[in-house]
Amino acid sequence: MSRKWAALPCSKGSSSSPIRCSLSSPSCCSSDGGAAAGRGFQMAEEGEGTRGLAEDEEERWSGMLPELLGEIIGRVDSSEEVWPMRKSIVSCACVCRRWREVTMGIVQSPLRSGRITFPSSLKQPGPREFPLQCFIKRSKKNSTFYLYLSLNQSFMDKGKFLLAARRIRRGAHTEYLISLDLDDLSQGSNAFVGKLRSDFWGTKFSIYDSQPPFSGAKASSSKASRRFTSKKISPHLPSGNFQIGQVSYKFNLLKSRGPRRMLCSLQCPLSREDPEEDQRSSEAKGGLSGASGSAVILRNKAPRWHDHLQCWCLNFHGRVTVASVKNFQLVEGTTSCQPRRGQVEKDTILQFGKVGDDLFTMDFRHPLSAFQAFAICLTSFGTKLACE
Repeated sequence: MSRKWAALPCSKGSSSSPIRCSLSSPSCCSSDGGAAAGRGFQMAEEGEGTRGLAEDEEERWSGMLPELLGEIIGRVDSSEEVWPMRKSIVSCACVCRRWREVTMGIVQSPLRSGRITFPSSLKQPGPREFPLQCFIKRSKKNSTFYLYLSLNQSFMDKGKFLLAARRIRRGAHTEYLISLDLDDLSQGSNAFVGKLRSDFWGTKFSIYDSQPPFSGAKASSSKASRRFTSKKISPHLPSGNFQIGQVSYKFNLLKSRGPRRMLCSLQCPLSREDPEEDQRSSEAKGGLSGASGSAVILRNKAPRWHDHLQCWCLNFHGRVTVASVKNFQLVEGTTSCQPRRGQVEKDTILQFGKVGDDLFTMDFRHPLSAFQAFAICLTSFGTKLACE
């Protein structure tokens, strides 16, 4: 399985230019030069022939009847529902531009299908009815973190790679660079999708997207932003430093017992497939100023103290097996109090917890995207002495 998300190619034939021989070159006058010139013309003809064959092949594939093409891709999409079989629908999108357009029109977003298919799905909101189950692997030696989509209920599952992050120190701040590539975690890579930046204390974090989250979005003008935008992220899309969220941990100066207290202010992506989002966006209060979209406030669910176990407990429904101060559940709202008796408990939007020395589960749902959920979970790593 590939160690990265490969960009879908645009089939336009061979991009290599034919090799041509200059008649003014002295080597062309000798016998060896004449032979070289002959080989040059032969290679030029072969290059042009290869390009012509590629164009003919693309035209043949794109010339398929629209009804037949839609039927074929629709059946592939419905039959290959999980990874690694899901790669068949990705292969359909790689045939040619026409096939890609049809495939992108048939494959539904995670909000409706509950499936992550293309890299663009990582920045789209998850499903409402159930959470998408993922897990994070940590490498302490390399200060790297890897997000995988769970393919079954086993914690030993290899999973489908989604995102990777690398922690680096920049002066008094810590940054997590997030990438689509397992191996290339540099900020100048085309696989770079965003970053997470903390303050000196490690209690306040800002989430940045490398691409504008909505039309008309303006990049941050901070010093970190100028450094961020100095490198070209993609030759086809405008790169920038767009703030889409903030995560803060409340100080615990009295050292009272209890878990960390989190507050998240996020600008969640809007989905054209969900008309309820427009109304929700207009009624939302708080969130990031000057942004367009659905502003969401998330706060950690308050745990209960277990007298027998002498610890704080949350119901993770078997998805968390190791007690840790890093474990948390996030729900919508501005208060973290427990629901009263008879009151309906709010759905958990994001839960994160430890299951091994360097293995953690991450389950998220609408309105968060996989990218946002991963960034929030990254804030939990690291010591926060003033918050514990």
